[in-house]
Amino acid sequence: MTDELSRNERIKEASDHLRGTLAEGLREEITGAISEDDQQLVKFHGMYLQDDRDLRAERGRKKMEKAFSFMLRVRISGGVLTPEQWLALDRVARDYGNGTMRITTRQTIQLHGVIKSNLKSTLKAIDTALLNTIAACGDVNRNVMCNPNPFQSRAHAGALELARAISDHLTPRTGAYREIWLDGERIAGGEEEEEAVEPIYGKTYLPRKFKIAVAVPPSNDVDVFANDLSFIALVDAAGTISGWNVTAGGGMGMTHGEPDTYPRTADMLGFVGSDKAVAVAEAVVTVQRDWGNRSNRKHARLKYTIEDRGLDAFRAEVEKRAGVELDLARPCKFTSTGDRYGWTEGEDGRGHLTLFVENGRVRDAGPGRQQLAALRRIAELNVGDVRLTANQNVIIANVPAGLRDEVNRIAAGAGLLEPKSGLRRNAMACVALPSCGLALAESERYLPALIDALDARLKVHGLEDDDIVLRMTGCPNGCARPYLAEIGLVGKGPGRYNLYLGAAFDGSRLSKLYAEDLDHEGIIAALDPVLAAYAARRQPGERFGEFTIRAGFVARTGNGRDFHANVAKPRAA
Repeated sequence: MTDELSRNERIKEASDHLRGTLAEGLREEITGAISEDDQQLVKFHGMYLQDDRDLRAERGRKKMEKAFSFMLRVRISGGVLTPEQWLALDRVARDYGNGTMRITTRQTIQLHGVIKSNLKSTLKAIDTALLNTIAACGDVNRNVMCNPNPFQSRAHAGALELARAISDHLTPRTGAYREIWLDGERIAGGEEEEEAVEPIYGKTYLPRKFKIAVAVPPSNDVDVFANDLSFIALVDAAGTISGWNVTAGGGMGMTHGEPDTYPRTADMLGFVGSDKAVAVAEAVVTVQRDWGNRSNRKHARLKYTIEDRGLDAFRAEVEKRAGVELDLARPCKFTSTGDRYGWTEGEDGRGHLTLFVENGRVRDAGPGRQQLAALRRIAELNVGDVRLTANQNVIIANVPAGLRDEVNRIAAGAGLLEPKSGLRRNAMACVALPSCGLALAESERYLPALIDALDARLKVHGLEDDDIVLRMTGCPNGCARPYLAEIGLVGKGPGRYNLYLGAAFDGSRLSKLYAEDLDHEGIIAALDPVLAAYAARRQPGERFGEFTIRAGFVARTGNGRDFHANVAKPRAA
């Protein structure tokens, strides 16, 4: 491994704590873009420069600049918003964005289509709602996820408290965000000491992005094993949290054709009490800061640090820095990664309604699909709060009994209630085309049509009501966590996908590559005999992912480096 630092490391080092030339670039009216270096730094401020790839060819022929705009990602710890905050983001989406809100797989909101000249106005409007976008992207700890469903109210409150505490503790301290976007003033006094500016991150922050989740069993809706660091609540008989199992080293990204890159499920580090959880989180982050690979960004996530250094050495260093001796992990059990649709009962006669938002895109899409307007009307009722799920759905929480019928009526009128298909209610997709610069294939725009076709085959086999987890991404970076889906589809090129099978329904086991470079008809042809075999030969209670292993369609996948090994080939049922 070379000691030469990657280009991104040099950009961060020279950035004056994430300032770069962003302020100057905003004043350049000749272009809708910003400089190449600033495109990296602006991620730390919660946004990406993108362009509409559907328009590239036409604009190129006309010698026009690409149709640049920015995607903004809000930092919403645990995914909980007040009705007022939802309404503020709704206004931003309509006033400055493309008229849609997108719920991400990390429990936050993305706003697409914001042009450069509107960035400051947009961020000021977000700030007025007591929200921000800092550290929602970039080489820092990103949005901390948390089980959002308050049906276990006492445990959920403790999980949300920890998620917010970790998020606040690990938020960058640089004043660059407020100075550039909110017209704040830089604190006078010359060059500040490094430790005072960023006591946790230092001058060059982390080697790569860092993701944290907090889970409340039996629900693994936040996919703890896909995260760099996770805390799993141990709930006692009284419903209170007695402490946390800690996992580390999960991550989904990989690169086609490069077996040294791979998705990985997290390892169990041990158990810690609630009073030391934040200290452990900081220690894990600082070990990754100091041990992580800053030469090769494809090998810079925590999963590779643990693979290279060994779990025992990593745990020992975390314990040393946190001043904590981790206990042995305690027994806990997950049952699924999905959401609980429909109404669940809360306290004081209040209820919680989980709504279905296909692929997280909230828009007004014609008669019976006015979902942005419907959620606006519900928020205007000022009931409880709005909770975003890691499956890209919305929970309207703490609804008084007297307003349940009205909330239900509005949601039903916009097609927001639970879908009939078991496949559709367990499906996720990343954004992909036209806005994501990394996309090799469609995802969000294509998955609904694919599910229509697969549902037709499932109905033939009598499986239309079965819960089967399907996830799709337009590239191998894994934003929708496809490698932990029972059916995973990963973009390989325009209209072409790799098919993965065999992940665990509870999110604890990776899938295995089953077939490569499939088009739409190829996907149907590859899956149909497997689904037929599942319908005919499954054992009582057997999940689809388990069946594909038992029936020999794919091998049982371990972790890390064996992900590419022994690629299975499609065969007849």
